[in-house]
Amino acid sequence: MPRKTDSNNPADWIYLSELDLEGVRFLAEREVSYAMCRSKLAEVLEKVVKAELIRCGWFLEKTHDLQRLGKELRIRNPDLADHVQPLIASLAEVYFTERYPGFDLDDPNWPVLRDEIKRVNGVLEIVKERIRGNAKPS
Repeated sequence: MPRKTDSNNPADWIYLSELDLEGVRFLAEREVSYAMCRSKLAEVLEKVVKAELIRCGWFLEKTHDLQRLGKELRIRNPDLADHVQPLIASLAEVYFTERYPGFDLDDPNWPVLRDEIKRVNGVLEIVKERIRGNAKPS
């Protein structure tokens, strides 16, 4: 039976984030498809941030703009925003620049990418725990 998801359910955003992150981790361990891994990692971060924002009462906006989502997070949950901001700074442009022609691509830096994967996973775990405990932002 298919799994029904709800775009207003933060747990569903986390579920999809975990599936995507598993694939990114698998490819990064084998050093395959660097640009796709970075682009997908930016998408994972977007989903995790949206999960937290929705948990905090934000009404879902259809955007891929990590900078904009980071600003919304800063308003609603400054403690998590401090963890997320360096990742946003690193990955904000990647969603577009590594998916479409017309941009300069970075040389693969697998150690940095694997570190970013660990840090995104850390943010994901924080949000997942907050959803599980249904804790409200501080």
